[in-house]
Amino acid sequence: MIIGVDFHPAFQQIALLDTDTGEFQEKRLVHREEAEKFYRALAAGSQGVRIGMEASGQARWFERLLAELNFELWIGDAAAIRAKQVRKRKTDREDAQLILKLMLKDDFPRIWVPSWENRDLRQLLWHRHRMVQARTRIMNQLQAVALNEGLRCKKRLWREPGRQQLESFRLAPWASRRRKDLLDLLDRLNPTITELTQAIEQEADKSPEAKRLMTHPGVGPLTALAFVLIIGKAERFACGKRIGSYLGLVPSEDSSGNRRRLGHITKQGSAMLRFLLVEAAQVTARSIPQWRSKYFHLMMRRGRKIAKVAMARRLAVALYWMWRKGCNYEQSTSSVRTRASSEIAMVCSKTSSN
Repeated sequence: MIIGVDFHPAFQQIALLDTDTGEFQEKRLVHREEAEKFYRALAAGSQGVRIGMEASGQARWFERLLAELNFELWIGDAAAIRAKQVRKRKTDREDAQLILKLMLKDDFPRIWVPSWENRDLRQLLWHRHRMVQARTRIMNQLQAVALNEGLRCKKRLWREPGRQQLESFRLAPWASRRRKDLLDLLDRLNPTITELTQAIEQEADKSPEAKRLMTHPGVGPLTALAFVLIIGKAERFACGKRIGSYLGLVPSEDSSGNRRRLGHITKQGSAMLRFLLVEAAQVTARSIPQWRSKYFHLMMRRGRKIAKVAMARRLAVALYWMWRKGCNYEQSTSSVRTRASSEIAMVCSKTSSN
C-alpha cells in the first residue's frame, strides 16, 4: 500500500493506492485523533505500507507514529517535488496525487533524515543559541539605559563596579522597574547558558569527529558539534563545494548567455551553523597568519561582510576534508607528499589552500 501525503499542521490530504487490488482512495484526515485512528487501523492488516511526504517542520508526532507502527516513511525535497509539477493548478489533492505518482514511478526525491538522537542534540544547540540571543538583547537594552545616564563602559558594565554603578542611577518609577526586571532576567539566563554550554562540551567530548574538528584553530565544542550534527555524514557530499552550497554560503546566480550575475549568498541550510562558522572563522583569521592575510586581502577588495562569509566558507571546506579523510589540523597542514601517504597527504595538503 503506497500513500502520498500532503501534510499541513491541522490536517493532511492523502492519496492511497493498494497495489494488490488496484484500489485508489483519497481522504482528508484531521489532526491528530482522526489521522492516528486511520493509520492504526492500517497497521492491523498484514499489508506493508509506504508513505511519502514533503519535508515539514511540524510533523514530529506523525513521524513518531509511523515509526511506532513500523511503516516505511519517505521524506522528499519540497522544492524538487514542486518542480516536477507540470500543471499550473495547485491544490491539496493535486499535491497528494503528485507525491503518489512520483513514488510509483520511483522518481521521488528522497532526502537524508537525521536520527532521533541527532535531532535531540540539535535541540540542545538551538536552545543555547536562542538563550544567548535573548541575553544579548537584554544586555543591549541595559547598555542603552547606561548610555542615557552618561555611562559608557561597554564590557566593564557587566563587572561588579559597572553593575553597582548601573543600579545606583536614580530613574523614574517605570524606568527603574524596567532596569530591575532586565537585571533579574539576566541573572536567570547566565546560569542556564552556563549549564547548556557544559552539556555541549560533554557531548562534543563523546564524538570522535567533533574532537578531531576541534583541533582546528578557532573551532570550539559548539561549532564542532553543530557541524557534525547538521552535516550528518561526510560521505553525503562529493566535494567541498557542495558543503558551501548546502550551508548557503555560496552566492546566488542568475546568468544567461554572456551575462553572468552573482547575488547575495543563498542562505539555504542551517542559519545557526552559518552564524557559528562566521564567528569561528574570525577567530581563525586572528590565529593563523595565512588566514589573516587572506581575510584582509578580501576585506580590502570586497568589504568586511563579504570577507567574513568567504572565510566562513573556507573554514567549512577545511572542516569537511578533515572529517572526510580522518585527519586532524596538524595532518591537514602537512605538505609532504610521498607514495606511502599518497591519498591522505595530497588531499589534506590541498585543504589549506582551498
